[in-house]
Amino acid sequence: MTPASPAPTVARPRPAARGTAWAATAGLVAWGVIYLLVGLLALRVALGDRRQQADRNGALAELANRPFGAALLWALGLGLVGMAVWRLSEAVFGAVGPDGRTVHMRLLALARCLFYTVVAWSVLEFAAGAGGGGSGDAASRDLTARALGLPAGRWLVAAVGAGIVVTGVWTGVQAVRRDYYRQLKAGAMAAPVRRAVDVTGVVGGLARAAVFVAAGAFAVRAAVDYRPDQAKGVDDTLRSFAGTPAGPWLLAAVAVGLILFGLFAFALARWRRV
Repeated sequence: MTPASPAPTVARPRPAARGTAWAATAGLVAWGVIYLLVGLLALRVALGDRRQQADRNGALAELANRPFGAALLWALGLGLVGMAVWRLSEAVFGAVGPDGRTVHMRLLALARCLFYTVVAWSVLEFAAGAGGGGSGDAASRDLTARALGLPAGRWLVAAVGAGIVVTGVWTGVQAVRRDYYRQLKAGAMAAPVRRAVDVTGVVGGLARAAVFVAAGAFAVRAAVDYRPDQAKGVDDTLRSFAGTPAGPWLLAAVAVGLILFGLFAFALARWRRV
């Protein structure tokens, strides 16, 4: 029996809500597509196809090889631009929820805006054929090597890694607590839909949290051992799950979780309050 969903928080209307609703929807759909593709690629790796690159660049390459691939890539990039615009509007006008206008939430929205701007730029570069198809693992190692060469570089890399671990743990806690209902129009969702959202939100959120925690732990280890080659991108982080005693089964479980998170992003696109 599924526990009753938390009562939704009543949100005050925001000046930019109507103007950015399209941007939020487009961005969440695009984000869901990326997670869905990364999860599918990771599942193929777990099933023995080691040629796959289970990260964002691998997902973009997979999409480019499909019919109308170029158009799909441009649509994905523009959707992520919408995500950045939405987060910028939250930084300027405030987000949904009773604490949406606090300084903390505005700064968090601004950080998210910058992050999605970078991601959108990389996708649009890929769509334009200007690069972006390299390994995320190599980029992670190069960035770590440059950071370790800075004064107090070890502490910087360790702090970033620890921050990623903390973010992963908090992401998992939020998923288990089903905090996402604070942003959802729960009253507009039928009971079976809420149960499906709980499966995708909780399981998908835990899988995403596991990837964050593992990637952050590798960064901390790289700082402690002063070895940038120990830092891992998403692809190497996912493959590391297959190297545990649980073997490919753990990687397959995480991959399915990422697929579910992609579906959860689609649910957010449909029912999130903006």
